[in-house]
Amino acid sequence: MGATFSVMDRAKWIDGMPGTEFDLVVIGGGITGAGVARDAASRGMKVALVEARDFAEGTSSRSSKLIHGGIRYLENMEFHLVFEALSERRLLFDMAPHLVHPLRFVLPLYRDGRVGMLKMGLGMWLYDALSMFEAPEPHERLDAGESLERLPLLRGRGLLGSYVYSDAYMDDDRLTLETLRSAARSGALCVNHVKAIGARFERGEVRAIECRDETTGRTFLARGRHFISTVGPWTDRVGRELLGRWKNVLRPSKGVHLTFARDRLPLKQAVVMAADKDKRIVFGIPRHEMIIIGTTDTDFPGDPSTVGATPEDVRYLLAVAGEYFPGAKLAAEDVISAYAGVRPLVHDGAESESKTSREHLIYADPRNVTFVAGGKYTTYRRMAEQAVAAALENFPVEDQVRFRLSETKSPLNPAASPEKFADARRRAGQWASELGWGGQAVLTAVERHGGEAHGILAAEKGPGDSEAARLWCAEARHAVAHTMCSGAVDFYVRRTPLFLSRRDHGVSFLPAIAHALQAELGWSDSQRREQEESVRAYIRKELAWKQDFQISAPNF
Repeated sequence: MGATFSVMDRAKWIDGMPGTEFDLVVIGGGITGAGVARDAASRGMKVALVEARDFAEGTSSRSSKLIHGGIRYLENMEFHLVFEALSERRLLFDMAPHLVHPLRFVLPLYRDGRVGMLKMGLGMWLYDALSMFEAPEPHERLDAGESLERLPLLRGRGLLGSYVYSDAYMDDDRLTLETLRSAARSGALCVNHVKAIGARFERGEVRAIECRDETTGRTFLARGRHFISTVGPWTDRVGRELLGRWKNVLRPSKGVHLTFARDRLPLKQAVVMAADKDKRIVFGIPRHEMIIIGTTDTDFPGDPSTVGATPEDVRYLLAVAGEYFPGAKLAAEDVISAYAGVRPLVHDGAESESKTSREHLIYADPRNVTFVAGGKYTTYRRMAEQAVAAALENFPVEDQVRFRLSETKSPLNPAASPEKFADARRRAGQWASELGWGGQAVLTAVERHGGEAHGILAAEKGPGDSEAARLWCAEARHAVAHTMCSGAVDFYVRRTPLFLSRRDHGVSFLPAIAHALQAELGWSDSQRREQEESVRAYIRKELAWKQDFQISAPNF
């Protein structure tokens, strides 16, 4: 059941939901919901998950794309949170080596900063200790001259030196999708574009969720023995809509990131930048295709679906980057894309957004619903394990025993285990010769998919304007067959880096990709043109902030 996680299976799975009573019905298909579905299915539970939009469409595709312990949480004395995150980081290297990659971080310190070299050095030793000294590399201490050799563009005035330590970067949206694929392999029915619109009660407890298929308008009931809400920043909204009486638990925070071409800010290691007199941390993050600068951290009381970057957000991040890299002379014209998300922080009475804890909350509502909110992307697997354990307290003792064993530390994708990933890297040259692809294209596919790359490339037979276009067409076919992708925007934004990383936002590939999707999904020519226009409209909307800088809109 659900082994391929194909969009072609979606209607069949929806048809099967009304006649089934699930052990657990999960509302929300971001990283937390995906983790809950995988954990529960691994225990042998019968699981359904519904997501109102596309998987990972909210916060889970709009993060800083880091897997990290949280160096700044040490100052807040949240040692247990750092230890848990570093333990999960170690697991994720083995669970998804094609999605989670070690990265060195440089933390420069200046004379006018709040933390000196001695204090930060103690923090570095503590950070290594909390990782059980199992970081990819131990921390280093650099003096000012060594720091400038490592980062030639860094501001030298007032520089005391820097520390270098290890954390990781990841593909956030694809980590969600791989977690869902793993859940499906264990029997979970996970469907996107299905919205929970109401609850059915029996004796004061929720016994079914009324759902609406957003692609057809059809409504149906998903019955369950228990329900878990994992809707992130929509937690308070869903709590009110489903249960009526509800006390808000969140302090939503808006985070904005900017992306740049790697040749515009050539960072080989990530940089940790202090902002607002050290109250906030902004990262400069190099990754495969781009440089990411972010994030902001401001209260956001509005509808999370309306969040977007503003000109003020862009100016703020450019100012921070300009303070650390004055020689780069970064300007709004250099920004390729900006993206914004809402963090579902739990309201803890902190004086500012940046001081609000990243601890998660698992709240057992007596109406047979468990709510999960807050937390860090890095600890999603552990959060999910705890959430399912909390939900099981509502089950009879015999079921608690039957479903007690969680098995979620194994690789998300068997074809991308550490061994298979290493083997695929070794065989990339052989595959290029065997399949008739260029070496770089094969290496790109391997880095994204591990051992699955061979099948993805072998299946792409169609013509393309270029090998790059053929590669993205191959990715599109894979997305339909294995990630329940049903639209061009879903593909561009949550299954590829095209929108964020390319100066043309991937529009040059759009005709070829749209034709590939048309062949897989059976679109008419008019539907294909509508899908192409939806991508262009999305890009125009996301880049609306450029108008304030009098930057020409994309010409498409």
